[in-house]
Amino acid sequence: MADDITADVIIVGSGISGAIMATKLAEAGVRVAILEAGAKVDRATGVQTYWAALSKVPECPYPPVPQAMHPVSDNLDFWYEQDGPDKFASTYIKVVGGTTWHWLGTCLRLVPNDFRLKSLYGQGVDWPIAYADIETFYGDAEHEIGVSGDSSVDLGAPRTTAYPMPEIPQSYLDLGYFNALSGTVYEVRSTPQGRNSVGRDNRPACCGNASCIPICPIQAKYDATVHVDRAVAAGAVLHEQTTAVFVEAGDDRFVKRVRFKRWDGSEGTAAGKVFVIAAHAIETPRLLLSSTSEATPKGVANSSDQVGRNLMDHPTQLSWALANDALYPYRGPLSTSGIENLRDGDFRKERGAFRIEIGNDGWSWPTGAPITTAQDLAKQGLRGDALNNALRYQAARHIRLASLVEQPPDPENRIVPDPDRKDVYGVGVPKITYRLDDYTRAGFAASVKAHDEIFAKLGTTGVMHSPDAQGAGHIIGTARMGDDPRTSVVDRDLKSHDHPNLFILGSTVFPTSATANPTLTIAALALRAVASVQAMVRG
Repeated sequence: MADDITADVIIVGSGISGAIMATKLAEAGVRVAILEAGAKVDRATGVQTYWAALSKVPECPYPPVPQAMHPVSDNLDFWYEQDGPDKFASTYIKVVGGTTWHWLGTCLRLVPNDFRLKSLYGQGVDWPIAYADIETFYGDAEHEIGVSGDSSVDLGAPRTTAYPMPEIPQSYLDLGYFNALSGTVYEVRSTPQGRNSVGRDNRPACCGNASCIPICPIQAKYDATVHVDRAVAAGAVLHEQTTAVFVEAGDDRFVKRVRFKRWDGSEGTAAGKVFVIAAHAIETPRLLLSSTSEATPKGVANSSDQVGRNLMDHPTQLSWALANDALYPYRGPLSTSGIENLRDGDFRKERGAFRIEIGNDGWSWPTGAPITTAQDLAKQGLRGDALNNALRYQAARHIRLASLVEQPPDPENRIVPDPDRKDVYGVGVPKITYRLDDYTRAGFAASVKAHDEIFAKLGTTGVMHSPDAQGAGHIIGTARMGDDPRTSVVDRDLKSHDHPNLFILGSTVFPTSATANPTLTIAALALRAVASVQAMVRG
């Protein structure tokens, strides 16, 4: 039996962009309905699931179910239909609050030149907005999320407001890097983070549980349920376990309704004045491209043929080594410092830029240490005190770096619904065509050189560089913003060029990837779009 939904604004997705939009609209008196494919997460259950998991990948507290399938890091063919030539390695989850459940928490702004990659460096495209157009919204986003940071350092992005909380203290390991790299080109700085350094917003300060990925057990780290709860308290209605499967547009170009199917087998439609798709950069184009009709033969919002194209990540160079001195990793947030002064320069004419994340998590990412370290030492015949002493010695010296490399847009890097392999609702699973281009690979080569220089300054042995690009978990592009409807999907206000009452949120609208972790920019763009959505509701 149909169970139809009516509201002023229908929002598909309850991740950070959809949840922030829902909050702001509901608090302004707008009737809002949120459709979320996944279910609510019980934090305590999620922590227990993580502890019990043999493979502690980012998705392990949130196992996929047939009604809400998502990719998993240890089997990239599980949900994605990978069409190569390279594997797309970043993932997401479908739960209330979205992928912010297992994000690291890094809250960096883009730098001003990131918005002018084409005009300055002849690469990619320019954004239709400038840094000045979003700067105040960055400040608003930092306050909405609750970012802890050092307000005296702009990290290449000038700011007019202070962070709402002081920075998370840098670790002893960070200070080891800082001292070793003093006077070099590598400037170690505290990383602004979406986690409390002091009690705020009825959430405690970070106490260093060291499980930010995949789950913060005390919610010191922000996740989008903060805004989902605020939105519901203000009158928004959350429909969990409700998957949008088709967007209906009329001959007048206006979107009329969204069809949905629920976990219990029921289905219906959601009708409103305005529709906001905030379903992530894989699920958003998958939904839009599946919505073909006489009015939208190429899919919704796709007259430009750009929906699903220009898929990007921050392909990551992972390197690790054994420090000469004990630096004591495996404590605190997984990263509290980074090297951010390599993110811009004339070199971007020739290669991708990168930022360097300094890990507090030892070798857990590349090797599964310290558990695997104990196994390796035991295989060498060590037992008792000898094993314990060797484990202590090695684990105290495990260090790793991760460089997040800029990847330019390529229309051939894309996601489409697979025509043959369907989910339980009859929608094609994500079929991904993806390759790393020479510009990105040149960025990788430069990052390896930087890692070698940094490790040499620290004094290390056994330096290892992963031969494969890692996924950063940053799924970018596929419905980009731009001023020209022929080459973009949404305008500078995130409104569809094709459909006057349809908006698209999230990193899916980014024209280029730059190097900053995308979440803060996602939030800032959502806040900037609120006024346009409200104006459309008022009509």
